[in-house]
Amino acid sequence: MEDLVNRGFWSTRPVLVTGATGLLGASLVRILVESGADVVALVRDWVPQAELVRSSLLDRIRVVRGDICDQPLLERVMGEYEVDTVMHLAAQTIVSIANRNPVATLEANVRGTWCLLEAARRSPAVKQIVLASSDKAYGAQATLPYSESTPLEGRHPYDVSKSAADLIAQMYAKSFAVPVCVTRCGNFYGPGDLNWNRIVPGTLRSAIRGERPIVRSDGKFVRDYIFVDDGAAAYLKTAEAMAQKRDLAGEAFNFSNEQPLTVLALVDEILKVAGRGDLAPEIRNEASNEIREQFLDASKARARLGWKPRFSLQDGLARTYAWYREFLDEART
Repeated sequence: MEDLVNRGFWSTRPVLVTGATGLLGASLVRILVESGADVVALVRDWVPQAELVRSSLLDRIRVVRGDICDQPLLERVMGEYEVDTVMHLAAQTIVSIANRNPVATLEANVRGTWCLLEAARRSPAVKQIVLASSDKAYGAQATLPYSESTPLEGRHPYDVSKSAADLIAQMYAKSFAVPVCVTRCGNFYGPGDLNWNRIVPGTLRSAIRGERPIVRSDGKFVRDYIFVDDGAAAYLKTAEAMAQKRDLAGEAFNFSNEQPLTVLALVDEILKVAGRGDLAPEIRNEASNEIREQFLDASKARARLGWKPRFSLQDGLARTYAWYREFLDEART
């Protein structure tokens, strides 16, 4: 814990977390609660199996039911709870869903962003906002790894939603002095992810059940993978730095373990951790509108924020495997 967060900074601090029931949101809320923060979570859908509910973290925070596109609600919450820091994670995060439902994705990811930032602009008590963009915001690029100076050139629904939200955040910082920084992270994995069509939870569930894991692509797509607690620490470090350095508003930071892998290489590592190297993946080659290779240069975050990943891939996968074994065992009883 001490390596992840400055407890003194977060103790009693009023923090609004949107998207709190997601993978990263639950990790962030857990660390904030352990650090003594006064957490307010915006929750739209009630998911009984979500880690925030399952771990009883909801009993230790304030919960507001509502939608990220409800700007008056956001203004009320920021005012009534005297919110100091905002962690904006709420989004539609699944690429395949974005391809099927682009309008709903744009509503959540783009409109949701400007509603939150406009509410913050009208709430002078808010001092730091950390906004989740993505490596997908860069789109497909010939030069790798992506640095923060790489243009934002999303072309497909999810990628465009992240490019747009990223630029909107920069607009609010530059035009209206809204104190917001942008994070661009690789693919998160870790305990609590119930999106089974993602490669890590889907492969672990298959391995635990003794089934062949499904690979939607041809297995050669290259990505960064970052353990969720390292991602939570990235958000916390960013907010802490913003409190010390006022000139960070409008800045973007990449976060990555800088060890890109193909999907098949990741699946192989997962199966090793699960002790199921006998299971050959089923390669369906069905992926569409996805970038073939993308990975990040995180040197700016290391230099400016003092952030670095704490968890190796093997350590992160081992922790994740243990969680899914327990979770799926409970589901069978």
